Amino acid sequence: MKLKYIIGILIVTLGFTATAQAAENYAFDIKGQHAFIQFKVKHLGYSWLLGSFKKFNGSFTYDQANPSNNSVRAEIDVRSLDTNHAERDKHLRSADFFDVATFPKATFVSTSYKDLGDGKGIMTGKFTLRGISKIIQLDVTQIGTGNDPWGGYRRGFEARTTLHLSDYKMLKSSMLGAAAENVELYFSIEGVRQ
Repeated sequence: MKLKYIIGILIVTLGFTATAQAAENYAFDIKGQHAFIQFKVKHLGYSWLLGSFKKFNGSFTYDQANPSNNSVRAEIDVRSLDTNHAERDKHLRSADFFDVATFPKATFVSTSYKDLGDGKGIMTGKFTLRGISKIIQLDVTQIGTGNDPWGGYRRGFEARTTLHLSDYKMLKSSMLGAAAENVELYFSIEGVRQ
């Protein structure tokens, strides 16, 4: 009887340890560049202007047993903005818009996660751009997870949100027309488990 009691305690302890260690930490796959941060904004209301940030880094924690523990941190090099047009990019990097000389980085640090089921959720966090911090929400969808051909383990997500240029005091945003107030931001992130 005593032996069964000890075995029972061991099983409960091991089960608790396994649950406590369920959270997995991932680094964005920057080396293989299986991660993208893109945006689109209406130009004068007539068409979409698309762009991306070429340089960024980050990490995330995924806890299947306790999704509320899910978190993410990202840092974007705003100077790496690319809209496939050199003169436009130069203007967007100027003080009229992103002012990258003064504010070269943008950051996102999550504060909470709400699980919606079926691999979907809402990640809330503080987004800082041009030195201005706002609480934003990302609509998150898990794309897939599993072993890779190089002996690692990966997990991928996409996330979307809409930013408002006036929130970040883009001085010349009106040049793009009233429709440019809303900027759609898209993340496609593949992480490698650490």
